[in-house]
Amino acid sequence: MFKYKQVIVVREDLEMSPGKLAAQVAHGAVASAERTRKNQPEWFKEWLNEGQKKVVVVVKNEEEIRDLHDKTRRLGVPHEIIQDAGLTELPPGTVTVLAIGPTPENVVDKITKKLLLL
Repeated sequence: MFKYKQVIVVREDLEMSPGKLAAQVAHGAVASAERTRKNQPEWFKEWLNEGQKKVVVVVKNEEEIRDLHDKTRRLGVPHEIIQDAGLTELPPGTVTVLAIGPTPENVVDKITKKLLLL
């Protein structure tokens, strides 16, 4: 049973190729894990030792990702918003991903439990 997980939220309204999508999810996962390691080292260590559970979910658009971002900030949960550099498929600054945690599962579930898996 896992006590910690990381959730990566992806916008489904962006038509990203599979490779682009994978890269954006990876950017979010690494950046948010690093933020957690710095700000909540005990969460990071436990998550690492448990096997680094990750879940990827979707939202419809940027408005929904921003709403989740606001909720995440209010709860004080480590996270990262990923904005594309604009070198390939998307305009510069396009918000693609919100990565949350790793954090205790019961905390992140308050933010993302109702979202559908990618």
